[in-house]
This record gives sequence, C-alpha cells and structure tokens, in this order.
Amino acid sequence: MSFEMQIFSFLFLMLGPFKVIVPFVKITMNATPKLSRNIAFRATLFSCSVLLIAAFLGQRIMSSYGIPMPIMALTGGIILFLVALLNVIKQFEPPTGKKDFVTTPTLNMALNPLAFPAIVTPYGIAALIVFLSLSPNLKTKLTIGAIVIGIMSLNLIVMLLSKSFFKPLSLILSLIGVILGIIQVALGLMIIINQIKKIFAL
Repeated sequence: MSFEMQIFSFLFLMLGPFKVIVPFVKITMNATPKLSRNIAFRATLFSCSVLLIAAFLGQRIMSSYGIPMPIMALTGGIILFLVALLNVIKQFEPPTGKKDFVTTPTLNMALNPLAFPAIVTPYGIAALIVFLSLSPNLKTKLTIGAIVIGIMSLNLIVMLLSKSFFKPLSLILSLIGVILGIIQVALGLMIIINQIKKIFAL
C-alpha cells in the first residue's frame, strides 16, 4: 500500500463520516430541511477552516523543535495504532441505554458539537500534523490537503443524505469502519516496529 493510500485510510477513519452521521441526525432531528442543510454546510466549512489552521500552526511548531524524522514517525505510529484500536473496540461495545435529550437545533451547533469534536477530533488533528511533517515534498503535502478536502466533501454528502438513508448509511459505514479499523491497527503496529528498527539502527 502506498504512503498516500495509508494516509487516506487513516484520515478516513479519524475525520470521515463514521462519527458524523449519528450526531448530525440527533442534532437535526427537529430541524427543517433548510436548517439541516445550513448546519451541514457550516459544519463542513468550520471543519475545513479548523484543520487548515491546525495543520499550518502545528507543522511550524513541530519543525521548530527539530524532532528527528524516525521519532516523528514513531509518534505518528503510536497515535494511529491507539486510535485505530480504540475505534475497533468501540464497534463491539453494547448500547449504553442512555437517553439523549432532545434539544432545539440551531446554527451554532454546526460549530459545537458537530464540527468540533464530532468531525474534527483531537487525534485527527494530531495525525494530520504528523503526516504533513513526514511529507518529503510539497507534492505530498498538497496530496494530503486534497485527501482532507475529499473526506470533508464526503462528510457533507453523508450529512445531506443522512435523513433519507440513515439506516442503510449507518450500516454500511459501520461495516467499512470495522474492516478499515482492523487494517489500520495492523498498519499502526507495522509503522511502530519499522521506526523502532530504524532508531536502533542509528
């Protein structure tokens, strides 16, 4: 699997539609179709803006510390492994039985709790910063940017379609999430092992 495909699979799990569909449906349960669309568009815009700012500032801060590349890659591998493992475990957790309080939907919910932390998770930001720091050239960085924009666009499409196809979408995304999650646990472990070998070889 190429570096770009690994990045896509990891970011798809961390920033993709797996986590957004249920919060969006709950938030817009009592919303009009127009308000639901506005919340979806605003959440996507906020998410892209937050990721852009976090990626720019985070990469500059990381580079200023002069952290060696193998250590950076090992850090990324640990983050990716733990997040992938957590997502796999969550797939098999039984329902908690807690009742959700019905709230009146507003446009402010597009920022919180939808854009952050439902779509833009802290570990998603961390992974994006690490990937950008590990990118060998501008072309790879632009590719990562295009991947993020593509995932955010997919999130928007899922939100716009969620009320019409909630059950099929949630089932399909859950199945894809389990498969990708297991693969990413293995990839995270592979990154950790490879970087440990490189560090001891220095």
